[in-house]
Amino acid sequence: IACLVMYLFAEFDDAANLLAANPDATTISIDEPAEIPKNQHSRLQEPGREEDDELLGTDDSDKTELLAGQKKSAPFWTFEYYQTFFDVDTYQVLDRIKGSVFPVPGKNFVRLYIRSNPDLYGPFWICATLVFTIAVSGNLSNFFIHLGKPTYHYVPEFRKVSIAATTIYAYAWLVPLALWGFLMWRNSKVMNIVSYSFLEIVCVYGYSLFIYIPTAILWIIPQKVVRWVLVVFSLCLSGSVLVMTFWPAVRDDNRRIAVATVAAILLLHALLAVGCLAYFFDAPELDIPAPIIPAHNGTTVITKSH
Repeated sequence: IACLVMYLFAEFDDAANLLAANPDATTISIDEPAEIPKNQHSRLQEPGREEDDELLGTDDSDKTELLAGQKKSAPFWTFEYYQTFFDVDTYQVLDRIKGSVFPVPGKNFVRLYIRSNPDLYGPFWICATLVFTIAVSGNLSNFFIHLGKPTYHYVPEFRKVSIAATTIYAYAWLVPLALWGFLMWRNSKVMNIVSYSFLEIVCVYGYSLFIYIPTAILWIIPQKVVRWVLVVFSLCLSGSVLVMTFWPAVRDDNRRIAVATVAAILLLHALLAVGCLAYFFDAPELDIPAPIIPAHNGTTVITKSH
């Protein structure tokens, strides 16, 4: 104890001597670390800013976007450039699929799920799965409708795969391209509006089509009422994702232009669903009378083609 007391007195004498030599000096105790004062900034929000944050997602989205912009991009002619578009894991894809199937009211799909790392992996495979689902389900639906009819001979229509692929992929790429060009044009006319990249728009459209995969499987049910109820239900879910995503991008524009833009988005989305249902499942089958072929034994054989 005596040694400890002597040590403390010696330390106190050294500090006193230092202060006497330099009155502006500051002593720091070894036992207690120095605390650095933190300046807390209170940010005043403009009127309507809080509403924008609710529509666009969380307040941390700007930080995520800034960090995403700091990624080094490879030249577009290299394989690494296109590899970044598929750099997602299973949990991210599943989370984005759940976000498209169960949209959160008042939340922006891009800011919540896409902007940190937009991808083409999910949209590509969702479109590919939807193509084969519609083609196979359309053939099965036609088979079950005519099952038991002696005059019907089932022949699989493989051309439906190419027709479905052309329709789905054209919609998933050309419509986002046109929308991206329109938003870029309006962004040059109106300042301070939300802007999306082409990759983000393609990503939104690709994930919004996922709901049609289970819907196309259920379209096998040979009941028109059930099919139309399913298509309306799917349109409400996927259409709400598109509206909540693109309405913040056009709402600061002219009122008529904003409403017309959202209406065009919903109309094209509805035409895709209704067109697929009408062509692949509800298309009337035309009975073409076949020519009468005389048999060698004197009887006639009448063939029926579909």
